[in-house]
Amino acid sequence: MLENEFMRLALGAGAIVGVLAPAVGFFLVQRRQSLMGDGIGHVAFAGVAAGILLDVSPVLTALVAAVLGGLAIELLRSRGRTAGDQALAIVFYTGIALGVVLVAQAGALNVDLFQYLFGSILTVTRSDLAVIAVLGAVGLVTVATLYRAFAAIVIDEEGARVAGVPIGTLNIALATLTAVTVALSMRVVGILLVAALMVLPVSAAARIAWSMRSTLVLAMAIGLAAASSGLTLSYYADLPPGGTIVLAAAAAYLLALAASLARGRP
Repeated sequence: MLENEFMRLALGAGAIVGVLAPAVGFFLVQRRQSLMGDGIGHVAFAGVAAGILLDVSPVLTALVAAVLGGLAIELLRSRGRTAGDQALAIVFYTGIALGVVLVAQAGALNVDLFQYLFGSILTVTRSDLAVIAVLGAVGLVTVATLYRAFAAIVIDEEGARVAGVPIGTLNIALATLTAVTVALSMRVVGILLVAALMVLPVSAAARIAWSMRSTLVLAMAIGLAAASSGLTLSYYADLPPGGTIVLAAAAAYLLALAASLARGRP
């Protein structure tokens, strides 16, 4: 398998996203915002459609749209006095509707569009991998640097606000990190499955972890294992890589659930 350059590039991209997605998704799950990645993904779909319509890089327009969508969710939630699920729904449905309209205008309901919806990791080039590596490294460094601050708003946002923690800035930083993760994950598992890679490894880790920090580390390890094993299985069994990666993450969750039940853990 590793004799093929496209598989080496795919494994590299999958490893980066497999670690980054759960690292960011960890904080979303802890804040009960598991579907935020899915909502931003639908806004990214509108960005892809806009890129096709304007004949510019769909990845770039998807990244811009995802960041704007993440900021919109956070502003609606925090300043517009809109409940988190309502803010997510507003951006979710607006993004998918805008994407449908733009796709129709561009006449782009074809294979090129499907690769963004369901992933196209086997077409990753060296330049793509370089971009994913740089943005992935920035994302992981940001998570490591702001871990204590993010943990504070996860545990007790109001208490952190009273203590002088810049809640607004941190929420915007987390929304931006989520948007970047969604844009990078498009090439690996696709817009429709990106939220699963952000949530399933975290849910699996939470079943067997013994602390908050261990949950984050285990989630990243499970994400990496799911990406690597999913790609390997898809290569030898001739299966769609994106779906196989997500199924590997789902299998990890079922194994963790079984382990926790065997230990008598609720």
